[in-house]
Amino acid sequence: MWSSPFLKGSIKVGEADHRSYQTPADASGPRKRKDAPDSSASSQRGASNGRIKRVKTQMARSILAQNADSALKNGELDLQNFLKSREFEIKSLEDGMKRSKASRTARAFQQVPRDMRRRTASHNVKRVPKRLQRRAKREMIEDNTPTVTAAKRGPRSTRGRIRAETAKRLGILAEKKRARKAASGGETEAAGITTRAARPKIRKDKLNDPPKPKAKFRKRQIHKTWLPTHLWHAKRAKMTEPKKPLWRFAVPITSTEKSYRPTHRAGGVRGAIAWDMSYMSTIGLEGRVEGLEKVLRGLGVTEQGVWEKKGEKWRSGKRSWSGWLSRDSKGQRLQIGPSTIVWCTSEQDAASEAAVDKPKKPMRRLFIRVHPSAFLELWTEVLRLSKLQRPAVHAEDLRFEIGSIEITGPGSTEALLGILHPYQNPEGDISEAHGQAFRSLAGVTNPGSLPSNSLLTFSIMDPRLRYPPRPVSLPQPTDEEANFALLQTLSTWPVDTHLASPALFDRNARFKATRLPSQKSINRRKALAPPGSYPSIVATDPQIPIMLLASRSISGSSSQGTWTLLAPWKCILPIWYGLVHYPLSSGGNPRFGGLDELRQIHFEQGVPWFPADYPGTAAGSAWAADERDKKFAEWDRRPKGKRVEWDSLDLGAGRKGEIGRGWCCDFERIVVGSMPSNDGGKSAETTQDTQKTPDHDTTAGAAGLIKHLPTQEFTSLLSTPHADLPPPSAVAAVRITLVSRGVATPCARIYRLPVPASSQEPSSASSLPTSLRQQWLSLLPAPSKSKPPPNPKSKDLQGRITRIPLNTPLPQRVRLLAQSLLQTPPWPYPAEKKTGEEEEEHPLVPGEEDLVGFVTTGEFNLAEGKGVAMGTVIVAKAVEGLRWGIELGDKAGKLCIVRNAGERIGRLARWEAV
Repeated sequence: MWSSPFLKGSIKVGEADHRSYQTPADASGPRKRKDAPDSSASSQRGASNGRIKRVKTQMARSILAQNADSALKNGELDLQNFLKSREFEIKSLEDGMKRSKASRTARAFQQVPRDMRRRTASHNVKRVPKRLQRRAKREMIEDNTPTVTAAKRGPRSTRGRIRAETAKRLGILAEKKRARKAASGGETEAAGITTRAARPKIRKDKLNDPPKPKAKFRKRQIHKTWLPTHLWHAKRAKMTEPKKPLWRFAVPITSTEKSYRPTHRAGGVRGAIAWDMSYMSTIGLEGRVEGLEKVLRGLGVTEQGVWEKKGEKWRSGKRSWSGWLSRDSKGQRLQIGPSTIVWCTSEQDAASEAAVDKPKKPMRRLFIRVHPSAFLELWTEVLRLSKLQRPAVHAEDLRFEIGSIEITGPGSTEALLGILHPYQNPEGDISEAHGQAFRSLAGVTNPGSLPSNSLLTFSIMDPRLRYPPRPVSLPQPTDEEANFALLQTLSTWPVDTHLASPALFDRNARFKATRLPSQKSINRRKALAPPGSYPSIVATDPQIPIMLLASRSISGSSSQGTWTLLAPWKCILPIWYGLVHYPLSSGGNPRFGGLDELRQIHFEQGVPWFPADYPGTAAGSAWAADERDKKFAEWDRRPKGKRVEWDSLDLGAGRKGEIGRGWCCDFERIVVGSMPSNDGGKSAETTQDTQKTPDHDTTAGAAGLIKHLPTQEFTSLLSTPHADLPPPSAVAAVRITLVSRGVATPCARIYRLPVPASSQEPSSASSLPTSLRQQWLSLLPAPSKSKPPPNPKSKDLQGRITRIPLNTPLPQRVRLLAQSLLQTPPWPYPAEKKTGEEEEEHPLVPGEEDLVGFVTTGEFNLAEGKGVAMGTVIVAKAVEGLRWGIELGDKAGKLCIVRNAGERIGRLARWEAV
């Protein structure tokens, strides 16, 4: 409180009237806010609204002042005393400002970061961090804030009260029943007969049911299954809608925080990002080696050398195989989807059969991991092929037996080293060689630096015994000896000389690993351990079998690789808790990702994401159908004045309307229009009008019209100039990079360069200019050179200055810079166009006969700093356009034109097969 130095008296700290804080005697119970003080106290403190502040707050805001009488001496002003008084008051003012700022004027739950706040934090002490709980409890007592305790909260409705009373009676009856059973069965227990928990049944050659959830969560999982980390994700991520699950799972879509740029940094620059990929489906096969080989060959595993010496390490269980699986349908091979196949160690399988007296050929086991959208299609084909073998090959549905976690980024290996501790005997020794090799990978910043398709299989301890995780000691960059040992390990890979653990393939080992001790017993052991040390290992601690798969990106060796962790389904949650709380050496913790972040990482690495970028498969067709319905519903909800009118789009040269349906990738329009028919072209119109959405149960892409072509066949067609073209229904995935500015969005149209005028049909040549191909080729920028050109005036084909060399003198550089600012900007710059005449200067997009495909994923790529897209093209038209360029001898190459749906301007781009 401020007082003028010339007023009599002074204001001292502690003079506040405490009587106003006392509760009146006639108060009827506690209140959240105190009663208003009497009028006298209120008038003394200058409070007009009847509210009073806390004593501590007022003491912090009061300012000491000195009486003006000390500056007067015999009625005269003493200048020296007057200055000292003013100095004292100024210091008091500054000190009061500091104390007022430092005083706790905000509540405890308001002092935590924004992402840590909870909606009910002001009513529950346990919802704020531990360092603020004592302060929050004191504030609630002072304000009489009503707290909420879940254990003491009674039922809020009559129905809830009746259910609670019924449950209590049933609990009493069950307790009496258990007591009678124990009394009657005492002799049996004394005889040494013990029981074990029922092992989950896994039926062979039949689909298995998901695990039975708890009673209080059972109604929420009637039509879907929760992932092991569902409760953790539900508080931090946007999940799929309750009545619209994805692949019969509740899958996290994206984080509730803004995470696009942090995901980009964590995936390739600094940190790590992890996903719970337990929704990936696993199929187990068991049988003779010959039968398993025939089944895999029937699924399309026929790469060169994979069944010869080149694939020995894969068949012996030392490597994994990743590729596409296919099936036979009426003499055609239809692609199912990408998968990963891992064999069990052959020596261990042979040892298990050695106990049999009659010599038999060893039985082998393997895992097939596939995306859940293609699981049923693959499962049906596996059953068909396995029943044809003699002796038969048995298949097991292990979708809810084995879970998985994927993690990528420079800190991915460090995070796994911090939470995965190989199982140690009571003496503290690691018995498995794969576990020792895994501990020697400290310092690896890219899983792609490991040998291709490497795998590690060993057993780990319960991660809760080492929680919270501690930082791992990493070798310094200047430690030449440690770095040399790491490079030697990666180059020689001594893991191939040791046998892998087959425990993950064993059903009994997986079941024993899921019988984890309770969290209460873990906490008790931690409390008994000495300070700063972990609890000791006992013989009853379960061994959790895991498998680590290291994969590389197909875009190049510079991209980040990915670790895939396979473990029993019920062991995923303890591993996940340690993973997301590990303190990285680069700062922070590993981020978690959803479906959007997974697509973003694939997009930035230049890898198509299954199933969205593969509409030529059954899974991709179902995904495209769902996206088509969502986009049409969103477009239909908009008012007519705020949505794109597809029929009124002007493409120039007298062409009106969008080609096909603008809200989807309308492959039916291209394929049906290019197929020969005898009905005068009426089939295309019928398909467009009646077939609004494709059948979701179809077994081929785009309602059975298009079929995905493998990348190997597509690349062989590009390299062979005179090979026969595939049918118009064959499509392939391509990666598109825009030559200049612009961003391609999903559902954008992809055109090949226009057909030369001599080859055009009269109907199309009459409307479009004959030099349209040359107009588009003129937009191609001049090739850059490593050395600066001798002429400092570097110009493009149209005479515009594109770049000023570094060795240009300063006066000439200033002149060229001014000239470049005044010149006409290069095309395409559609955003700067003002009049219709200027728009007409830009080349028109080709006609519908040159439409070759659509963009499935497109946006600005932060990794490359420009617009990039993933698309699907008709193989026959794309190869035909490439051959035209070779015949004409121009600089076309793999050039294309990309036009966003609903827009008129196209962009010049390059495409490449992926």
